[in-house]
Amino acid sequence: MRILFIGDIFGKPGREIARRALPALIERESLDFVIANVENSAAGFGVTGDIADAILSYGVDAMTTGNHVWDKKEVLDYIPRQAKLLRPANLVPGTPGRGSYLGRTRSGEAIGVINVMGRIFMQPVDDPFAIVLKEIEALRAKTRVIIVDFHAEATSEKVAMGWHLDGRVTGVFGTHTHVQTADERILPKGTAYLTDTGMTGPHDSIIGVTTELALTRFVSGMPAKFESASGPGRLNAVIVTADLATGRATAIQRLNLSSADVDALAPQTAGR
Repeated sequence: MRILFIGDIFGKPGREIARRALPALIERESLDFVIANVENSAAGFGVTGDIADAILSYGVDAMTTGNHVWDKKEVLDYIPRQAKLLRPANLVPGTPGRGSYLGRTRSGEAIGVINVMGRIFMQPVDDPFAIVLKEIEALRAKTRVIIVDFHAEATSEKVAMGWHLDGRVTGVFGTHTHVQTADERILPKGTAYLTDTGMTGPHDSIIGVTTELALTRFVSGMPAKFESASGPGRLNAVIVTADLATGRATAIQRLNLSSADVDALAPQTAGR
């Protein structure tokens, strides 16, 4: 099974490059299932039902989020109705939505997706290391292939989660920092790992935000309203190949595609 996991889709530039790239990537890489983190897809802050529906139409099969999931209040009505849009499983009990999803590939094979959030430098949440095991247990009777989006700030916490889940899931991929790391590997017991998948969005920016506005806050120390940067997007993602019988990862490939790379990949979509 070949699975694509897309790092945080940020604003319109992120949505646009994902739209342009996905049809060709699915065909070229023989992808069976596509997961994307969409918590910044609505102008850089949150997600709406209309935007989530649009992202699904690109060829995405499941969507994860994180600490910005509630930034657009209309998602509160949408998320209970859309099983493919997850919020972190370790939020307060009774929070709308769900933290895991059992999907099907294009050929009908089962795959599990779990979304959890870290605690270091993040809002207070329940223990992700305990909650994720409960989510895995609920899915393992139905599938051996399970992907975990660990939405966390601290590198050490993400690395710890990778080792915590080695041999228990197919892949652990970090999100949240918007900066792709270069430490992709398959851990000893067969779990593919990447500390941060990166950002799919405007990279001529400060992690997606207009450079001048973000610099003002750093230089002056004064508050400044953040806005999504414009300009061409860049797609950050990772592809993992999984053994269906065992759920173990057999290969991992990190992607960092510019707008020009996508044009070369799918010239028929350029300029639309």
